[in-house]
Amino acid sequence: MHRSNWDDLRFVLAVAETGSVSAAARALGVNHATVLRRIAGFEERVGAPVFDRTAQGYRVPADKLRVIEAAREVQNAIMNVDRLLRGADAQLSGVVRITSTDTFCTTVLPPIVHDLMAEAPGLAIELHCTNAHLDLSRLHADISVRPALKLADDLVGDPAGQMGLAPYTAAGADTQKWLGLTGALSRSRAADWMAANVGPEDITSGADSFMVLCEMVAAGLGRGFLPCVLGEGDRRLRRLPEEIAPVQVVPLWVASHIDLAQAPRLRGVRARLAEALAAESDWMLGQGPRRPR
Repeated sequence: MHRSNWDDLRFVLAVAETGSVSAAARALGVNHATVLRRIAGFEERVGAPVFDRTAQGYRVPADKLRVIEAAREVQNAIMNVDRLLRGADAQLSGVVRITSTDTFCTTVLPPIVHDLMAEAPGLAIELHCTNAHLDLSRLHADISVRPALKLADDLVGDPAGQMGLAPYTAAGADTQKWLGLTGALSRSRAADWMAANVGPEDITSGADSFMVLCEMVAAGLGRGFLPCVLGEGDRRLRRLPEEIAPVQVVPLWVASHIDLAQAPRLRGVRARLAEALAAESDWMLGQGPRRPR
């Protein structure tokens, strides 16, 4: 690749990473017009647009995902040359964006991310917290960590153990009412159990976040299903017996979009994430403490 080509590709990658020309210009330390000119030059040379221009910003269509990942690999290779010259050879490098639920981003993943980045000093992991399933084909994230019965057709992933959802109530409370699961949580296995076993008249309120639901249960607003990683360590809560409501077990996946699944960098991070999460299965099922670190 000629240097001029790589220079243009740097600008394309910056826009893909930030989602806008203005943000890319700030990140690269150049003006807005320079970014536009470099993108236009690259698109003219390859004979096709790289981005979908939308009101929300610049988005990478699915058929161009490999172009962006190739640009990342080139960038990582250049950075690795520099590390090798300084005697710091890292197998994993570059920025990897992981999307997961609020429960996992705040409770499960941070120590695992710490260990991964300590193992590979050239690796930078960003956590993007949302309970909605992001469209990975639009480059919102590189890897998704999700509890789900199965993966979507456009995702390729590795199994990473299981997560338990158990019924809890406030310690000392005797309420018979339940808190519902709304929004993205309404598609969970626990929501299916509630739909079959709890009448609408017995549901007082609800939430679309397990983190929020945990606080509502602790405040005595009602019983609720919570991930065991939240409920078991909270002294404000009491787990209800199995005869009232059984623990709901959901598979846990670490996945990437099918077009990027074989990228060596992402495959390596996924494998390490899956291994670390599987090692925490007892804790995530509410059957033991978290492993000491």
